[in-house]
Amino acid sequence: MLIALPHHHQGAMAKTTLTQPTLAEQYDVVIGVDTHKDFHVAVALSANGGRLAECRIPANQQGYSDLRSWSLELGTKPIFAIEGTGSFGAGLCRELMASGFPVVEINRTDRSTRRRLGKDDAIDAEAAARAFIAGLAMIEPKGGHHVVEMIRLLKGNKDSATNSRTRAINQIKAILITAPALLREQLEPMANINLIATCAAFRIAVVDCPFAAAKKALRYLARRVLQLEKEIAELLEDLDQLTQQACPGLRKTYGIAVDGAATLLVAAGDNPARLRSDAAFAALCGVSPLPASSGKTNRHRLNRGGNRQANATLHRVVVVRLRWHEQTKAYAARRMEEGRSKPEIMRCLKRFIAREVFHTLLGRPPVRTAAT
Repeated sequence: MLIALPHHHQGAMAKTTLTQPTLAEQYDVVIGVDTHKDFHVAVALSANGGRLAECRIPANQQGYSDLRSWSLELGTKPIFAIEGTGSFGAGLCRELMASGFPVVEINRTDRSTRRRLGKDDAIDAEAAARAFIAGLAMIEPKGGHHVVEMIRLLKGNKDSATNSRTRAINQIKAILITAPALLREQLEPMANINLIATCAAFRIAVVDCPFAAAKKALRYLARRVLQLEKEIAELLEDLDQLTQQACPGLRKTYGIAVDGAATLLVAAGDNPARLRSDAAFAALCGVSPLPASSGKTNRHRLNRGGNRQANATLHRVVVVRLRWHEQTKAYAARRMEEGRSKPEIMRCLKRFIAREVFHTLLGRPPVRTAAT
């Protein structure tokens, strides 16, 4: 049910903002949305920043429908600026995009703004709309309703199973440290694959001493590892098929296998064309150098932000190519002769590979460089 709210925050956000030159021609109303688990709050502004209305909707199908109807009552060309499109706002975002409404993704409100204006849902929703009007947020959110969304869901499950498997193996090793000497001397020299098989085959009739308890604990952990390995293998098979379907060119890229392809596809989303350039994709992956200049000092620093899983994937691709790819090895040798350090060379290679991956995701021929 749609609930109209009073305009009690109108004066709080009345400062003048810079608008895009053609904003009024493209959209006649900008709707900022602050999202939550159970409800969303929307504030509508005109293209020049004037406050029009405010509403609160439940976070369900009926609420999404009410919000669409409400927006069309305010204007014929609305655009939605939504905070939290990857979490609480994901459902609303998908519904609006499927209905043909333009949507932009808004980052969390700046802390200085919150200190000046305070914090509540209406203020955050209005700040989201003003961020778009000021040109501070122009990125289309991930689609989330095609093959890459399927990859994201299965990839998260696979990563969770892998982490659980590692924890179980570490726990087995920890038990062996304090296990009775006879058991420890039998199992410690074994490789992991033999250790897991041996522990899983233990038979314990009665737990009547520490020796029997240790064997039973090891059996449970080993069987858990075997079950997780089966789950991981099945998930990798599904991811293999889905990544081939989503972007076969990426799977043919040197150094990128199933897991790496899945990570990069999830980072870019179902609609990689939303990223305006390979530089934007590099920034998304945290491999773009950031200016850190002041006065007469001109320098750059590492980008510590971005998608760290995608960053780690690009790092692994660099490691593989430095080991096996002749063209990359030749590039690294040449740069070493010029006085570059290995970390500097790897940072350059990660940026080159980000460019190659971006063009591959868009179905374009990869941009080749001296290193790739």
